[in-house]
Amino acid sequence: MQQEVERGHWQPDVRLGRRTLRECCDAYLEENPRVGERWAETCRRNMRLHLGDLLDRPIATITPPMIRAWHAKALRGSGGRTAISQSYRFIRAVLTVAVQDGAIVRNPCQIPGAGAQKSPERSIATPAQVAQLIEATTPRFRAAVALAAWCGLRRGDICALRTSDVDLELRRVTVRRNFVELLEAARKFEKDPKSEAGKRTVAIPPHIIPLLEEHAREYAGPTYFVADSRGNQSRGNTIYQAFVRARKTVGLTLAFHDLRHTGQSLAAATGASLVDLKKRLGHSSTAAAQRYMHAVEGRDAQIADALSKLAEGGDASKLPKSF
Repeated sequence: MQQEVERGHWQPDVRLGRRTLRECCDAYLEENPRVGERWAETCRRNMRLHLGDLLDRPIATITPPMIRAWHAKALRGSGGRTAISQSYRFIRAVLTVAVQDGAIVRNPCQIPGAGAQKSPERSIATPAQVAQLIEATTPRFRAAVALAAWCGLRRGDICALRTSDVDLELRRVTVRRNFVELLEAARKFEKDPKSEAGKRTVAIPPHIIPLLEEHAREYAGPTYFVADSRGNQSRGNTIYQAFVRARKTVGLTLAFHDLRHTGQSLAAATGASLVDLKKRLGHSSTAAAQRYMHAVEGRDAQIADALSKLAEGGDASKLPKSF
């Protein structure tokens, strides 16, 4: 198409080019089936907080210098770099669609690296610290901390976990659903994991079976394994606040998601391969997960046994930091 433009054989659709960036953003969020509700909420929040200078401009009038000026101003403002990076990636995606629709000739988002989001360095707890955290956690939510640290479950996985999904006799937990809470819409719902890899059965390390058995007797609900005092589904924030109190008691600065990272690192310390880790944590694309499934079916229980042996030693000082 670029050659056609240069030869004067093609012109953008003037009518489509008159649409404002706001209109295009709204259409993108409504029409793109790959946009999840949580990401849509994040995009709308970023539109409100960080994109005000651009939203009401017709897209045909938005130029690369305008984008650079907006980006520089946004970075000088009070918004965090993550939010600015998200905002840039969002409008770049929206304007890419505008190019495909013939509304504009070229995407004005041309800042190298502006959409890159640097992942924070994740903390790793030692087995002894995990044990301290579990002990310091409100008894009703100790199982949640144990499942995050030793089985690599996400908070949303834990909230959606059915009592029937936890088989303590066979020492395995099955993740089928994910619990989502929208921050601004005051709405919560369950959905399928992002990919087929997210639906997985994880072997439970033997050393936490007694804790989970006690939880099953005392705290599990008829439907949800990690339930509130009335037997209803626990909210993610309730689990998080229980974790924060325990973290403060123990004197650690871990985020809850660092428990999952800890589980990945501890599993790696047992000699688990990257293939094993991806299956255990549901951390791959659908296609990749299908290739991995048959390769590690018999290895997961071995990994779980090795995790318990590692816990008995209480030391994970030589763990790798990332994979």
